Amino acid sequence: MLAVATLWQREIVRFLRQRSRVTGALVQPIVFWALLGGGLSASFRPAGAAAGTGYLEYFYPGTIALVLLFTAIFATISVVEDRRAGFLQGVLVAPVPRWAIVLGQSLGGTSLAVLQGALFLALAPAAGIPLTLGRVVATLLTMGIVAFGLTNLGLLIAWRMESTQGFHAIMNLVLLPIWFLSGAFFPEAGLPAALQWIMRLDPLTYGVAAIRACLYLGEPAAAGLPSLGLSLAVAVGFGAATLVAATAVARRSSTL
Repeated sequence: MLAVATLWQREIVRFLRQRSRVTGALVQPIVFWALLGGGLSASFRPAGAAAGTGYLEYFYPGTIALVLLFTAIFATISVVEDRRAGFLQGVLVAPVPRWAIVLGQSLGGTSLAVLQGALFLALAPAAGIPLTLGRVVATLLTMGIVAFGLTNLGLLIAWRMESTQGFHAIMNLVLLPIWFLSGAFFPEAGLPAALQWIMRLDPLTYGVAAIRACLYLGEPAAAGLPSLGLSLAVAVGFGAATLVAATAVARRSSTL
């Protein structure tokens, strides 16, 4: 656990020393939310949304997921940089279990994602979503679960990459489409059947649904969404599966 805590602390310290990551992971989603949400709010009403829900409000939970996703990307790309700098090789030869290395990196990225997600959560009243203590606590806990899975997914990809260019290519090919097809940008209702099935197989769909349910805790959020219990179960399972997969890749990397 000392190794886990040390790697977690290293991620936090590196984040504090690289303030540009705050801009990239937090300001860019805010710009997306303000521009896309404001631009489409006049001409697009989400299908299945509660009466009076505009697109800016509908898009808000999805933007929280985007904040978590961007933070996970910036946190896990450091694995590629550590390999090129030689730090990762030093960690791999240390008498530390590979799961401890991956878990420390994952907890560091998760902590940063929840921190930046909490900052964005303060804008919920501006989106028309009133906050209560119960909603804030439930949303923060759910963000932690979702961020843990996304960070592990980023680690799973980053441990295989030899260059940051390759990581960015995979990010554009895999991670961003996962977000677009999660119900964050548009609802499932009214889409072709094939696209609906893809969205149902997307694990982030359940993460976004859980965040949306927590933001409207005690009130109906949108029709056609999976239940909060199912969404949390899938998010927890996804986080556990990606942690195991990332650990397996890290163990294989130690033998190269």
